[in-house]
Amino acid sequence: QVQLVESGGGLVQAGGSLRLSCAASVSIFSINAMGWYRQAPGNERELVAVMRSGSVINYADSVKGRFTISRDNAKNTAYLQMNSLKPEDTAVYYCYIRFYGNDYWGQGTQVTVSS
Repeated sequence: QVQLVESGGGLVQAGGSLRLSCAASVSIFSINAMGWYRQAPGNERELVAVMRSGSVINYADSVKGRFTISRDNAKNTAYLQMNSLKPEDTAVYYCYIRFYGNDYWGQGTQVTVSS
């Protein structure tokens, strides 16, 4: 079974930084896509950033210039570096991969940004 284990969430003041990690139980070298979504209370889950085949990266407009997605193939781990955090970034962040045509999700990690 494919498992994704997230870590790195927490409470931070506005303007601060956090780095989220997502460790996969399978090789991520040749996956179709790997990335991050988030969901705030009362809102739908939304795309934050995704890395697709060929290393094409897409970011939500709201995080461009502040967030950076990356991965370490040797560790089967993806990262989301979040800088200049804003209160509106507060949400549960979910790692996901598309692997052989199926979607897999992490357990979610809470990010809270205080004013």
